[in-house]
Amino acid sequence: MRLVFMGTPDFAVETLKALLAAGHEVVCVYSQPPRPAGRGMAERPSPVHAHAAAHGIEVRTPVSLKPAEEHLRFAALAADAAVVVAYGLLLPVPVLDAPRLGCFNVHASLLPRWRGAAPIQRAIMAGDAESGVTIMRMEEGLDTGPMCKVGRLPITPQTTAQSLHDALAELGARLMVEVLAAKEIGCVPQPDAGVTYARKIDKTEARIDFARPAVDVRNHIHALSPFPGAWFPVRDTRIKVLLCEVAEGKGPAGSVIDGALTIACGSGAIRALKVQREGKGVMDSETLLRGFAIPAGTVVG
Repeated sequence: MRLVFMGTPDFAVETLKALLAAGHEVVCVYSQPPRPAGRGMAERPSPVHAHAAAHGIEVRTPVSLKPAEEHLRFAALAADAAVVVAYGLLLPVPVLDAPRLGCFNVHASLLPRWRGAAPIQRAIMAGDAESGVTIMRMEEGLDTGPMCKVGRLPITPQTTAQSLHDALAELGARLMVEVLAAKEIGCVPQPDAGVTYARKIDKTEARIDFARPAVDVRNHIHALSPFPGAWFPVRDTRIKVLLCEVAEGKGPAGSVIDGALTIACGSGAIRALKVQREGKGVMDSETLLRGFAIPAGTVVG
């Protein structure tokens, strides 16, 4: 097919790679504009932008798709379909209607659950037993379009936002290629029941509340791993917890109850496994404790 690809972060790169490998003609890529990054704050293209440019594909980075001239430029590409993966801009109706077959989206949830900006994190945080990818034909509403294909993955006690992100990126890429390979792309309406919204993650959510049950604390930690990273304060220093497990033990909520960084919660406890001290790299908790003692009896959070 003659395709337009619209995406920005690493999550979207997997689908772009898969479309090219499948032999589709990607005539143009749309991505968010380059933004300052790194120590020198030099402008850096998005991962999708960089990958497309490396393959000689035209890249467009409009700050908005609302102007009529952008509608005309998009329509002039005469695409069979547009593939949209975490692009970051709303598509106006003239853009949605321009490709011959429509616009298709890789959404990282089992729609209609977790429409919106942060479906991966919200699914883990809520304690969902599974997540997945929905390939959707896009319409004007927020993630409301009919579903063309669905793939499912389990969420385990070890699942973090990063591990689920990577698995869903691969799954979404494969499913999108399968959808476009079908002789007819059949899609069914989303059910009316079970709609939830995954609001954007705010950094103010990152502080760990040890008054909650241990399972909820673990889910909160894993949902924010690695970014922004759930943290607790101790001796004027923030310690991010990036991986943990539910452990036996009890005590006042927020108190360290052994020498292995096991911390009591409202019920039960969690044991920190992978941590990051403010200003330092990621390490296991044993390494942290060798250089930064947090003895039993310390109250954190």
